[in-house]
Amino acid sequence: MIRAAVLGSPIEHSLSPVLHRAAYQELGLDDWSYDRFEMDEDALPQFVAGLGPEWAGLSLTMPLKRAVIPLLDGISDTAASVEAVNTVVLTEDGRRLGDNTDIPGIVSALHERGVDRVERATILGAGATASSALAALARICSGEVTVYVRSKARADEMQEWGERLDVAVRTADWEDAAEGLGAPLVIATTPARATDWLADRVPAGAGTLFDVLYDPWPTALAAAWSQRGGGLLGGLDLLVHQAVLQVEQMTGRSPAPLEAMRQAGAAALLSATRRGV
Repeated sequence: MIRAAVLGSPIEHSLSPVLHRAAYQELGLDDWSYDRFEMDEDALPQFVAGLGPEWAGLSLTMPLKRAVIPLLDGISDTAASVEAVNTVVLTEDGRRLGDNTDIPGIVSALHERGVDRVERATILGAGATASSALAALARICSGEVTVYVRSKARADEMQEWGERLDVAVRTADWEDAAEGLGAPLVIATTPARATDWLADRVPAGAGTLFDVLYDPWPTALAAAWSQRGGGLLGGLDLLVHQAVLQVEQMTGRSPAPLEAMRQAGAAALLSATRRGV
């Protein structure tokens, strides 16, 4: 049996097993398994050291995306650009290589919806996902990115990421976030309900909103955005597109079955909603 898994904390509600298993089934990889393990930074080194030749790869979520880096033999330029690894591939010669598929996953999801290039963009929030969003925008945004933050420390951090990624970043107060909703592309990286107060501020002729949440879905902001006729992407779009890249790297099979993975993820979310989870 060839093994892969997702690690993190909390991990119980991760959709990664659903997405990867759907891919294995579609690809006829009957001898592959994909599990989940609740894990913190302290337990990670021992787990990684114990991985045998039956292991093909790992998916990593918070709080492990940076903690794993010292345990690897190398990381991609993409992962290095944001100091975050969400994918580990174990090679046949025993190396452990890290990558970040969140960044190209964001770009691929936007490309699927016809968003290939924008002249400016807005990021709502400055948490862990914001740096990946900024790195994605470095590939598709030709102008300024305005990041709405709650503190000077967060503002300084995003300015540093902008310099590192060669993106023109302007930071602004969170209380003024409604002013950023008129950008051609808005990426919301905030926790659940943090953007609810913006729902009645969505402008007419709204551009595209990429809200990285998938539970609850739609968020109040996403629902209002859709009602205004704007383009809309959600957290499932990001999860599926980054998982597609993970499957391709871990299995060596390309292309991964995007639609089968998306349908499996959507069905799992619907089932959880009906159960009240």
